[in-house]
Amino acid sequence: MGLRFLGIDPDSPTDESPTIWLQEETGDLLIQSYRATEAEVESCKEVGSIPGHSTDVPDHETIVRLPAAMLDFLPARQEQDSGGKAARAASSA
Repeated sequence: MGLRFLGIDPDSPTDESPTIWLQEETGDLLIQSYRATEAEVESCKEVGSIPGHSTDVPDHETIVRLPAAMLDFLPARQEQDSGGKAARAASSA
């Protein structure tokens, strides 16, 4: 698995290091960050996502809190198709 280091939170203490890597073959991001608190998870459940999707977090998933300073390390999404999907920088999300 070819990973490329993208960045580490410059404001993190030595023993806490939110970090982002890019899995080059798939374009997936691997993110080490702070586990969301129970209150944050409950807030996510209250807000929900889209109709038809459960608000429960499966055992094999988790919700992480990414510090705002880390958004600069997210790669820009390039327009790959002709279907009219607008390219956007991940940091504008």
